[in-house]
Amino acid sequence: MNFKGRDIISIKDFSKAEINHILECSKKMVPYAKGEKYTNILKGRVLSSLFFEPSTRTRLSFESAMNRLGGRVIGFSDPSGTSQKKGESLADTIRMADSYSDVIVVRHPQEGAARLAAEFADVPVLNAGDGAGRHPTQCLLDLFTILTEKKKIEKNKIVLLGDLKYGRTVHSLAYALSLYGVELTFVSPGSLKMPKEVINECKELGVEPRSTSSLEKAISDADVLYVTRIQKERFPDAEEYNRVVGIYKVDNDLLKHARKDIIVMHPLPRVTEIKPEVDKTPHALYFKQAFNGVPVRMALLSLISGGRL
Repeated sequence: MNFKGRDIISIKDFSKAEINHILECSKKMVPYAKGEKYTNILKGRVLSSLFFEPSTRTRLSFESAMNRLGGRVIGFSDPSGTSQKKGESLADTIRMADSYSDVIVVRHPQEGAARLAAEFADVPVLNAGDGAGRHPTQCLLDLFTILTEKKKIEKNKIVLLGDLKYGRTVHSLAYALSLYGVELTFVSPGSLKMPKEVINECKELGVEPRSTSSLEKAISDADVLYVTRIQKERFPDAEEYNRVVGIYKVDNDLLKHARKDIIVMHPLPRVTEIKPEVDKTPHALYFKQAFNGVPVRMALLSLISGGRL
């Protein structure tokens, strides 16, 4: 498959076969991501890292991925130190990054910003999260984590928990998991349910998600529990946030009601939704999940740049 020059804006832009190819390439990148092997397949290439929103894992894993491939990184993690403060448009910022680099990674608070950036750039653009919209590279590393831990994605029973309205990771993931015919259960407060358009996308792919407010019941036969943070920064009303924060908590007592081999995932950062006591259990996969961002993003960068191991 030829990915050279391709933008990574939404998981919906890719077929199941293409996703599988990315996941296979990600497996090959694991020893390089761990520093056990070395490569310079992107030597001389430059990545522009443009983060208009805060980030730890996504930004650092992209930078680590580019460095592990022999490339270099320029960019910013705080837009207050850029010409945006002088009134420069996103389009003009992207034009500048396009002239300085070979690939652009952009995170922005406005939904649709990444696709807009791709229209103004000649080099490939990767969406590192656009508002409450999509987060395709997070989705791919989530799929990779499920695949490596469960040996397959198909036929798993997966519970998506928390802020399903504003949580962009679950929007991309619900669609992608539906390509694999999994059983999906959505658990959230009433005001933070999965958007209807995402549910309809799942149904169009042949998956009929279930919705419930009972977490204990939902995880009783689940293979994967995917937890999300309540997205405080996206709430228009602080009182609405205060009503729902802390409504669900994953702790060892809760996990006694789950299968022994259930895995607990989280895109991080967590706040109060997963107790630290869970970290020491075999269920906790969120830190390994975060590491998986490096090989997956290495695979993407090499594929769109035409680099081969």
